[in-house]
Amino acid sequence: MKLPFAHFVRWRLAVLGVACALVAAIPAVSVAQRSNEPVTLNFVNAEIEAVARTMAAISGRNIVVDPRVKGTITLSTERPVSPTSAFNQFVATLRLSGFTVVESGGLLKVVPEADAKLQGGAVSVGTPATGTQIVTQIFRLNYESAGNLVPILRPLISPNNTINVNPGNNSLVITDYADNLQRLARIIAALDISNATDVEVIPLQHALAADLAPIVQRLAESGGAAAPAGPAGQGVSDTSFRTTVIPENRSNSLIVRAANPARLNLVRSLVQKLDQPSSQSATGNIYVVYLKNADATKLAVTLRAALAATSPTGAGGGGGGAPAPAPTPMAAGASPATTPTQPSAQPSTGGQIQADPATNALIITAAEPQYRQIRAVIERLDARRAQVYVESLIAEVNADKAAEFGIQWQSPTGNKGDKNIGVLGTNFSIGGTNIIDLATKAATGAVLPATGINLGLVRNISGTYVLSMLARFLESNGDGNILSTPNLLTLDNEEAKIVIGQNVPFVTGQYTNANTGTGGSVNPFQTIERKDVGLTLRVRPQISESGTVKMQIFQEVSSVQASSINSATGLITNKRSIESSILVEDGAIVVLGGLLQDEYSGNQEKVPVLGDVPVFGNLFKSETRSRRKTNLMVFLRPVVIRDAADSDALSLDRYDLMRGKQEVAQPPSSIVVPVNNGPVLPPARRPEQPGAAPATAAPVAPARATPAPLGQ
Repeated sequence: MKLPFAHFVRWRLAVLGVACALVAAIPAVSVAQRSNEPVTLNFVNAEIEAVARTMAAISGRNIVVDPRVKGTITLSTERPVSPTSAFNQFVATLRLSGFTVVESGGLLKVVPEADAKLQGGAVSVGTPATGTQIVTQIFRLNYESAGNLVPILRPLISPNNTINVNPGNNSLVITDYADNLQRLARIIAALDISNATDVEVIPLQHALAADLAPIVQRLAESGGAAAPAGPAGQGVSDTSFRTTVIPENRSNSLIVRAANPARLNLVRSLVQKLDQPSSQSATGNIYVVYLKNADATKLAVTLRAALAATSPTGAGGGGGGAPAPAPTPMAAGASPATTPTQPSAQPSTGGQIQADPATNALIITAAEPQYRQIRAVIERLDARRAQVYVESLIAEVNADKAAEFGIQWQSPTGNKGDKNIGVLGTNFSIGGTNIIDLATKAATGAVLPATGINLGLVRNISGTYVLSMLARFLESNGDGNILSTPNLLTLDNEEAKIVIGQNVPFVTGQYTNANTGTGGSVNPFQTIERKDVGLTLRVRPQISESGTVKMQIFQEVSSVQASSINSATGLITNKRSIESSILVEDGAIVVLGGLLQDEYSGNQEKVPVLGDVPVFGNLFKSETRSRRKTNLMVFLRPVVIRDAADSDALSLDRYDLMRGKQEVAQPPSSIVVPVNNGPVLPPARRPEQPGAAPATAAPVAPARATPAPLGQ
């Protein structure tokens, strides 16, 4: 294939131009290096390595080309440029081919762009570096979260370079070209600004801060701009986009922090419109306050007493107030399960402050200044009370050991028909059955051999078989390990009780009216008292400001002794109880008390003198020994639950624990008996996190703490 003459001429001129540029570079370079004069570049499809050598001569720097850098570039200028501009154009042309120049130890290296971030480039903090090379810049943010800027800055950085977040000091580490880092620095400076205004205090003239704060909070949030959306349309939970309004009851002011000045102006406008004098023509000085946590009936009594104490006459606004009605006492012997539920308490009457138990509200009759004082006291008393989760652990370990050994023998002397027959032998009552009773009554079954191994010798005396010797050996071990963990959840300073056991009847008396005339009995009866037998835990916790928990505790473990069930004298109960007041830190384990008992007992029967002979004396004695060890300890751990999140975490943890136990206790699959599953709690539904997608599967269930259960 032949080229047209015009193309051939242009090709020849291009080749001659490249050759002339390479030949003329050396004298031009020498002149430029001596006088820093401008140079004209004219490289057409020149090898990168050759152009790099020329740039080294122009700039007076050492340039090394990585062996992986191959190819040609075209670099030309229409007019003479300075050596610095010529080098920058060389670097820019390399970027178009996927290569770049990095500086390490005073040496310039031409490497692939993907490997440039691994080379020893410059690292700067604060002001971005200048130039066209790849460097690493650290940006420290003051207001905005570094993680929030990554999705914004990532598309602005070349794919071969990196951006990383250091959450510890809220900074960004970006590796890219220096000229691009200057642009990123301007973007970061524009975004790294405070999203919230300073805290402002707005005093109120007429309205109450506690009443106005929730209204302003709702209006400000509904009227403001929505928070930005996260990935896949999910909301972003960021407090910087929220307006916070907090009441300050002492000075009757609102403390406001808005997301921006526009939102703050909105809050000011709302407060100005709502803070108006109230018109009391319809209701007079009567106010209704709905309580959130406190009991209206109890709080009304407390407030009336406080007003009476501060009144000049001593009876003030609290005089005449009827005390809260006491609950109807339970009849003697009645069970809580059968006692009818008490109706709601009736409204208390009299005085300035009345309670409405049906709505848990207070009705206050007072002038506005006095109402403000009363309302301030209510806000302090109507606070969410902390709860205490009490875990009690009762651990008991028993070890019983017994050993028995005995030899008995009987032998008659004389012949059949003799007038007198002698009997010689030993018989003991401990360590087994007496040999004489066993020999005379064994045939009828009235007496059975004792437990253990029994070795006997039977002799034929005049045609009758007679038991003449009995040896018995027994060793027994009994171990017991009992673990009980009663748990209770109760409000601060409120008593709670849990009973796990049986309600056992005990005969306390009986009467029989004997009729001597007929010999019969009339109107016989017994008096019975029922008592709870089992495990009882009663506790009243009190939380101090430092987090220490003071507890009044009563704990009892009782059981009916098995040997006394059919006894004529009545039932016998074994009881272990502790009643104490203690101080314990939140979440700490404390020992309440315990029993460490070690008993030994030994019984021996022997023939005098003969029983003391070594080895041979064992034929003339019977011996039993036993040892019993009892280790009993009672531990307790209170966990303070101050908010709903702690309560949910604790409940979900115990819920999952029971669900796991039920899943493990499922019956094995069987075709013969086709009942192959037992009841299992449904999966618990976790509380939704702000901005998270709503959960779908789960039914609502008791909600998950941190502390692991005692005894698990």
